[in-house]
Amino acid sequence: MTRPLTELMKASRPLSLDEYVAHNGYQAAKIAATLGGPEIIQLIKDSGLQGRGGAGFSTGIKMSAVPPMTEPDQTRYLVVNADEMEPGTFKDRWLLEGHPHQLIEGIIIAARAISASVAYIFLRGEYKRAEICLAHALQEASLSGLIPAHLAIHVHMSAGRYICGEETALLNALEGRRATPRAKPPFPQVSGLWGKPTVVQNVETLCNFPHIIRHGAVWFKSLSKAVDPGTKIFGVSGKVKKPGAFELAMGTTVREILFEHAGGLWDGLSLRAFLPGGASTDFLGADFLDVPMDYSSMAQKKTRMGTGTMIVLDDHTCPIGMLVNLERFFKQESCGFCTPCREGLSFVHETLLAIERGEGLISDLDMLLKHAKILGPGSTFCALAPGASAPLASGLRLFRDDFIEHINHKGCPYGN
Repeated sequence: MTRPLTELMKASRPLSLDEYVAHNGYQAAKIAATLGGPEIIQLIKDSGLQGRGGAGFSTGIKMSAVPPMTEPDQTRYLVVNADEMEPGTFKDRWLLEGHPHQLIEGIIIAARAISASVAYIFLRGEYKRAEICLAHALQEASLSGLIPAHLAIHVHMSAGRYICGEETALLNALEGRRATPRAKPPFPQVSGLWGKPTVVQNVETLCNFPHIIRHGAVWFKSLSKAVDPGTKIFGVSGKVKKPGAFELAMGTTVREILFEHAGGLWDGLSLRAFLPGGASTDFLGADFLDVPMDYSSMAQKKTRMGTGTMIVLDDHTCPIGMLVNLERFFKQESCGFCTPCREGLSFVHETLLAIERGEGLISDLDMLLKHAKILGPGSTFCALAPGASAPLASGLRLFRDDFIEHINHKGCPYGN
């Protein structure tokens, strides 16, 4: 993800194999072929690379949890989580449609690191163009002899549902079963796909592998402006002048991303709040504009960066209406396994909808706040409900005056 490649990705077509090779593509795979698996994992660990799917967990530590081989032909799997269904998140699509060879090289390196013989790219079903780009790139790489003979890489089109982004639900779906999260432990690194050791990595995470192998851990750390190393693909959507995705140093401030790279809000609009990393993060106000966008800085502020793809709320858009849309999504995408998620999200959505229609009561606010706590971390099997509670709890706090105005005036003052 160096800058010359980023510039080329602005074209309407993906990079060809020749273009990728011209920018030292697949050189890292050749270097990795001379290294042992533990050496590759140690290099990734030393780089400090954190998972770019939203959790920010150490990639090297995750890979090192795969147990040693007990027999020479033991099957191991690498699974790429490309089921990008978080509202407002589109960074992986940008990579898949613009730079598929970078992902393939990352897969080759990661597969060697854990001795995986099979890799699956679990792709969101709606990403048709990404499927075509990947299929073409895989064919190019295979015909050119760049994919090792012992490694099979498959593209699996997902049947859908947001829950498939949770790694164990993804594995169940890949096995042809209902996409519900699994109990952990055992973790996938020990017992994953079909009971075999499996590592699940995000698209953007793997796209960093070739550059770390080629340039080293120290170089990767030097790219950052903050404690967390490397670069990050940040995205901005909403009523901004230049919505899109931008590869920037980790630790770039919200203000720079929003006003310099995304061009600021439309003329006549002001910033009301923003979700820093997709729909499952807290609403943050203008007092967060100068906070660095990295996992550690956001955690110090008692919030999450998530995927780093912010959704902007302006002062002419109803925040209650936005919450209705967000909670509708989470309600629809719940797998139904946990009662708080299955029943609670339906209640939250219906209550918010009633307030937006002008049928709400002041007592609804306390009830919604209780549900935000019930849906919070630790009460459900996976992170879907806690993700849904983040915009709800923060929205109840930041937009309380809007809620009261909706209730007192029995309607939406924004004209919705």
